[in-house]
Amino acid sequence: QVQLVESGGGLVQAGGSLGLSCAASGSIVSMNSIGWYRQAPGKQRELLATITRGASTKGRFTISRDNAKNTVYLQMNSLKPEDTAVYYCYARGLSSGSAYFQDYWGQGTQVTVSA
Repeated sequence: QVQLVESGGGLVQAGGSLGLSCAASGSIVSMNSIGWYRQAPGKQRELLATITRGASTKGRFTISRDNAKNTVYLQMNSLKPEDTAVYYCYARGLSSGSAYFQDYWGQGTQVTVSA
């Protein structure tokens, strides 16, 4: 099994920055894509980005990955109230004892942006 644990959520004022991290642990054989989704109240979960290596910047958000630590980061800048959501870490990985890659999710961390 693979466990994903997010950290770094909280309350931030509009225009501020916040960083999230997600550490994968467990019987990891291989980690393919890893990244972030978010779900705002009353809305469907939406994909922010997933990466297989390195980093990716999409507008105000930058996702980066440290393969040695099996950790993915999300740096959010110029935050807006509409960024308020539960942010979920996602990974597609292979654990020992499994013959195929599976999707794994973190428990989610709340990000609230005040106006």
